[in-house]
This record gives sequence, C-alpha cells and structure tokens, in this order.
Amino acid sequence: MPLNLTDAQRAQGLVRAIGLMSGGLDSLLAARLLMEQGFRPDLVVFTSPFFAPDKALEGAEALGLPLTLMDIYDDLLPLVKKPLHGRGRNLNPCVDCHALMLKKAGELLRKDAGFLFSGEVLGQRPLSQNPRALSTVARGSGRADFVLRPLSARLLAPTEAERLGWVDRERLLGLSGRSRRAQLDLAAGFGLPAPTPAGGCLLTDPIFSRRFKWLLDRPEGRPDPAWPPARLVEIIKHGRLFAAGSGAWLAVGRNQADNRRLAELARPGDLICRLEEAPGPLTLGPGPAPPSPETLALARSLTAAYGDHGGAAEILVRAEIRGGPASLEKTAVTATAAWAEHLRPVTSAPD
Repeated sequence: MPLNLTDAQRAQGLVRAIGLMSGGLDSLLAARLLMEQGFRPDLVVFTSPFFAPDKALEGAEALGLPLTLMDIYDDLLPLVKKPLHGRGRNLNPCVDCHALMLKKAGELLRKDAGFLFSGEVLGQRPLSQNPRALSTVARGSGRADFVLRPLSARLLAPTEAERLGWVDRERLLGLSGRSRRAQLDLAAGFGLPAPTPAGGCLLTDPIFSRRFKWLLDRPEGRPDPAWPPARLVEIIKHGRLFAAGSGAWLAVGRNQADNRRLAELARPGDLICRLEEAPGPLTLGPGPAPPSPETLALARSLTAAYGDHGGAAEILVRAEIRGGPASLEKTAVTATAAWAEHLRPVTSAPD
C-alpha cells in the first residue's frame, strides 16, 4: 500500500536513499534532486586502482552529505578478467561494474526501507546507458525494482520507490542523450559549481589497458585467481615498464611524481635503485623474491641510462633491497635511444 511520504517525513529518514557518487555533475544533481524532496541521501563511492574517490569527496562536501568509501577491487577483478556482459573499447566491463556497485550499495540498506539511485542518464553512454544496459544493471544489483535514476526517471518505467509514494515522480526529470546543457542549467539553478569530469575509469584508457593486460598475462599470475594484487596495479600506473629475466620486471620513474609514488609503493623485499650523486629515476623491482644478478644489473643500467649523467661514461648507482643494506656501484651509461633499441625485445608494456 503506498506510503505517500511528505517532504517532512522524508527528512525524518523514514525511508533511506543511498546513491552512487562519482563527483561528476550527474551524480551531484541526482542527489540534489532528492534533497529537494526532503531526503538527506547517504552517498557511496567505490575505490580501486582503476578509479579514485577524490572528486566524490569534493562532491559530497559540496552537498553537505555523508559519504561511505568502499574498496571494490577484489569483487571487480573477476569481472575485468571475464565480464558477463562484455567490454567497452578496452578492458572496461561497464555494465557488470555498475551492477556490482549498486549491489554493494544495496548491502548498506540491510533491512531498512529504502532505495538506490545513480546519476545515469538514458542514452548518454551508448554501451552502459542504453535501455537494455540500464535494465541489466538494475537486475544485477539484486534490487531491480528499487533502482532510481532521478535525471531520466520520467522516461523510464516507475520504480517501487515511486509506486510506493516514497518519491514524487513528477518532481524528477526526463533527460536523455549526450548534451550537458540541461544539467549545466540545473546546476546553476541550484547554485552548484559545475565540476570538471569525474576522471572516469582507467580501464577505458588504451595505454593503461595494455599495461594491465601485460600484468595480467605475467607467468607468475596464471595459477592465481586473485592476481594481480592491487599494489602491483598501482605500480604499473607509474614510469616505464621493463621485463627482466626469470619473470622479474622493473618500473623506472619518468619524473619526480613517478619517483615519489614508486617510493611510497615500495615494500620490504623490493629492489630499489637510485643515482647517488645526480638527479634521475627511481627504479623499482617488486619482490618478494630477491633479484637475480641479471635483474640487478639491468636495474642499475636502466637507472644510469635514464638519469642526468651529464655525458659521463659511468655514474654511481645506489641499489638496495628495501629493509636491507645498500650497495654503491659505478655503472656504465648507454645512450637512451640505443638502450631503448637494445631493450625492445624484452619491453612488453608501452611507455
């Protein structure tokens, strides 16, 4: 029997509204539309090496709403490897990923009366926001009748939240297509700054996708369904990647930001090389196995080749196994162009 809540009753939290928050314009507006009806939505952002919560944190702060962070990597990895509903142009399993996010958000409802919502707009993305995909995502959430898309609701079948009178359908929108004009006008009306795009998912990026595929196909990961661990996915986001002997591989920083992040990601047992007396890259060889003499020599040579050696024939390179003693060794410098040509047969990931 319809409850037909008033705005005041919604404000009392008799029905919970839990929404996905990316920090992009659509997710902000979806939450703001429900706030206009008296709701104080609970927002959720999902984290993984493929997407970060920074924009969502800014968006929730702008709205003055609580935000829950949930790490989704372990649940998402099997879907990246073997998506149920296909991929986009690269490794992005968008339909499966959105369904998983709604399913995890739905777990926050427990036995409370409530519904889920997102900022999806009908027709905005051909792969994941067409009518069939939206329906598939809702079913995959396990709460198909309780998934509301406030920006396009009036073009979609009514959800239980509308039929039960929890949400006033007439105060929702009927947006569709790729134009952003209506959203920008709406944001201006609400006094919200129009945020820059939320950054998206790295699995849609062709360069990162090639790197991640390279990591997926590493021989050490073939028997392990949990391969690769999140730390290694973070590492391949930074620097140049080089395969070495015996299954080892190296990441060589390209700039100070790479060097700082690779240093943060280093763990006991990892190989680290730096120039001792000149600017240059940090070279990281993920452990835990000790590097072979060949891998250590390659790491020293790469660090020297990409460093600021000032035309010297040799340069001092510091190498250490994180947590152990360091060793200094003068290392011959090879011209970068010739070095890259020499390494091409064992370089399996793009710069």
